[in-house]
Amino acid sequence: MNITFTEIPDVMLIEPHVFQDERGFFFEAYNHKKFLEKTGLLTNFVQDNHSYSKQNVLRGLHYQIKKPQGKLIHVIVGAIFDVAVDLRKSSPTFGQWVGYELSALNKRQIWIPPGFAHGFIVLSETAEVIYKTTEYYAPQYERCIIWNDKDLSIAWHLTSAPILSAKDSRGKPFKMAEVFL
Repeated sequence: MNITFTEIPDVMLIEPHVFQDERGFFFEAYNHKKFLEKTGLLTNFVQDNHSYSKQNVLRGLHYQIKKPQGKLIHVIVGAIFDVAVDLRKSSPTFGQWVGYELSALNKRQIWIPPGFAHGFIVLSETAEVIYKTTEYYAPQYERCIIWNDKDLSIAWHLTSAPILSAKDSRGKPFKMAEVFL
């Protein structure tokens, strides 16, 4: 696997080694030993999540204020634009975001550490996203920042108005969000 440190160095873009021939392809989506070796991160993933979404569905920006989740994200069908926002007040990149296209075709993964908000928009007709988390889902601690916050100015790859859940449409502005110290 190749690791690219993003503009926010704690967020990493991961490109697995893909073995492809006329039959199809094979790659290791996750190998604990190699992940530790390449990233230096000793992780303990406790939950795998799988979501299916239609084109223009925007999910996020989600985070848990207690029991924050690190996430290792990849796409198995379609394509998304995936975004991480640094909510660690003591970080030099506090309030900054990075975004990358992840797709079944490019097989990229993104590591988003605890202390970040996460969201994505579906670029293809449909998308299936699988992600591992370092903490269990704790709905009582879940928070949401509004996707179109003016201070964050995220350049979502929108072709039309996004489709939002009721919860996501009620997200708070970044300035009012609970953040990490």
